[in-house]
Amino acid sequence: MILIWIVFLPLAGGLLAWVAVKHGQYAGRKKDLMARWISIAALAVDMVLVLFLWLSGPHAVTIAGGPWIAEVSRPWIPSLGISFHLAMDGISLLLVLLTVILGMAAVIASWTEIAGQVGFFHFNLMATLAGIIGVFVAVDLFLFYFFWEVMLVPMYFLIALWGHEKRIYAAVKFFIFTQLSGLLMLASILGIYFIHGGKAGIYTFDYFKLLGTPLESGTAFFLLMGFLAAFLIKLPAVPFHTWLPDAHTEAPTAGSVILAGLLLKTGGYGLLRFAIPLFPGASTELAPLVMTLGIIGILYGAVLAFAQSDLKRLIAYTSVSHMGFVLLGVFVWNEKALQGVIIQMLCHGISTGALFILAGAVQERIHTREMMRMGGLWAVAPRMGGVWLFFALASLGLPGMGNFIGEFLILLGTYEAHPLMAAFAALGLVLSTVYAVWMVQKAFFGANHEGWRIPDLEAKEMTVMAIMIALILWLGLYPQPCFDTAREGLSSLQRNTSGAPKASSIEIFGRQQ
Repeated sequence: MILIWIVFLPLAGGLLAWVAVKHGQYAGRKKDLMARWISIAALAVDMVLVLFLWLSGPHAVTIAGGPWIAEVSRPWIPSLGISFHLAMDGISLLLVLLTVILGMAAVIASWTEIAGQVGFFHFNLMATLAGIIGVFVAVDLFLFYFFWEVMLVPMYFLIALWGHEKRIYAAVKFFIFTQLSGLLMLASILGIYFIHGGKAGIYTFDYFKLLGTPLESGTAFFLLMGFLAAFLIKLPAVPFHTWLPDAHTEAPTAGSVILAGLLLKTGGYGLLRFAIPLFPGASTELAPLVMTLGIIGILYGAVLAFAQSDLKRLIAYTSVSHMGFVLLGVFVWNEKALQGVIIQMLCHGISTGALFILAGAVQERIHTREMMRMGGLWAVAPRMGGVWLFFALASLGLPGMGNFIGEFLILLGTYEAHPLMAAFAALGLVLSTVYAVWMVQKAFFGANHEGWRIPDLEAKEMTVMAIMIALILWLGLYPQPCFDTAREGLSSLQRNTSGAPKASSIEIFGRQQ
């Protein structure tokens, strides 16, 4: 039952926040303040529940021969083989915890930015978070698709109603890309559902029962294409990334945080949990092509980031580059690379989410995102400049920060399998140094030609930044708890994948496998 609470508490909190603003007894700012605190409280309770599960240990439940942390299964539409089946292992636990943390950061980041329809804003924000959490814990493929679509509509409203100048264009583009790719995934889900039912005599959407379904090579290829369409677009991989810069640029700060920090991770998680385990043979055949797309994304995103003058657009292209490492590591499919993928998704969510919060704070103060109009901001807002420099260094993969651990392990795993690909991917680290340093220099140093006089980060903003800084340093200096938490889940994925490489016994992962 605890998983049901974790999924639906954000939705209930968002609904209560909307009702509190619409029908509450207070007036004006008090109503808006109540909506914000209700959202924070719902997410805080969610965090307590997730931490409780983490402390309860990874062996609480055994599913399909592997240890899981929690599970709940209830009949939903039994005549069609659809059940309300949720399960959490170490991988999904870490991503759900990231969702709750960034959700709270998004609420605080929008504290003063969002002034209209505050209740409805928080309902859409919390509904998006509920859909994301559902994606991370659903193990019924129909339920997974349901939550995949639940994310879409409220995020569309967040961009379209509270975004910036070209918000309608960005929202519609986001909707078309994600909706069409989701329908292709639904077609593949139905395909494996009918094939399994025809061969086994049992029609089911249960993930564990569909694993190992015998498929002809051509059939497996086309079914995999449907899943890849959804996951590569959401990741996003080049050339399916064009919706991302527009959506990031035009979304409100909270929307950008959720997009970069969480929605992109659902694509990486989908590849890990569903695409490769369900179609291991076809995935192996396609691996060189997809890994090449990952390397192209790493280099292309870094080069395009350097070419941007819009601050948020620059950060958006860095996401294309960093998520290219995730795509590369997933299809390398050895333990070093997969552990790196988990750390990279966590650290990218935190560091890029923090950069979008800071970009929103800058825009709220000077009403522009154009870096050519900035300069000299360090002298008038030194706390903001120092925090921005920290996360820029995290983004370029400075040793001692979590992003370095993730990218280093992905490159190490890639080098063991494909040394030449690892060499090309490593160029992304060089290019990331260029755009990260250039971004800080243009915004915070040089002459203050516009005469900016802006307030520095406030107490609540500094509190959020301090927590995110601590998390990046923790993951960079002592990532072992995350390795330990994710190990069983990754080992289970490899066991379910025929021909998967043997687990590495490298000491950094703790006890030998």
